[in-house]
Amino acid sequence: MNPVTPNQTSPGSTANAPAAPATGTTAAAPAGTAAPAPASSPGSAAQAVASPTFSPLYQQIKALITQSLQSGEWKPGEMIPSEVELANRYKVSQGTVRKAIDELAADNLVMRRQGKGTFVSTHHEARAHIRFLRLRPDEGVPHYPESRFLEVKRLRAPADVARLLELKSGDAIIYIKRVQSFDGIPTIIEEQWLPGQLFKGLTAERLSEYKGPMYGLFESEFGTRMIRADEKVRAVVAGAEDAALLGVEAGTPLLSAERVSFTYGDKPVELRRGLYLTTRHHYQNDLN
Repeated sequence: MNPVTPNQTSPGSTANAPAAPATGTTAAAPAGTAAPAPASSPGSAAQAVASPTFSPLYQQIKALITQSLQSGEWKPGEMIPSEVELANRYKVSQGTVRKAIDELAADNLVMRRQGKGTFVSTHHEARAHIRFLRLRPDEGVPHYPESRFLEVKRLRAPADVARLLELKSGDAIIYIKRVQSFDGIPTIIEEQWLPGQLFKGLTAERLSEYKGPMYGLFESEFGTRMIRADEKVRAVVAGAEDAALLGVEAGTPLLSAERVSFTYGDKPVELRRGLYLTTRHHYQNDLN
């Protein structure tokens, strides 16, 4: 694979200068001045010219490394090349590469290990088990809950689900409903919708057999890695059906969370709606 070199300029030139347009008669504006609006044909409205935007060099390197992660050049859990090797590959300074990797680490796409190198993050790591689960015990050490699957079936996407997952209404989805328990106590009721095209072959049997976190299964067997999520949380009360599943009285206060999870390229690949019982747990979000 030939290395891709980010846009660079020779000393003394304008950094990251945009390429001249292939067609048209409008002359390029001098550096530091606004570009003139293109001439419009008689009777037509003048078209607005969008100002070009540029990203710092380290962000270009971050984007190139992310492309390699997305393509599978370096798989989850594998070590990526050293900063020196990446600097040679992209023809930039080691400091530029370091800054790009710092941001990738902050985004949880890679993980630095002291004295070993930088590795592609994976959902099979112990710390990843609770990264997307914000429910923490009031006492004791956080741990992953046990799951009891109530439903796993293939459906046509309802309009609201299709909109959030950027699918067409009626596209195939996989619907999962489960109860999660901590130390034998039902605590979470969760509904989940996944694009059917991405998760062909996902069955109730496979989910029940897999003992690790669900995102680890998605990563290793379906090649889909959750990068980030948007979540909305509100207070609700338990209806009769949910109360029975959680072993509480109807009207018990619960937390309701709706989460859309994204993979590379900000592509939504999962919708979750959960109800959390907080008599022994609390919802924790670290703000920084």
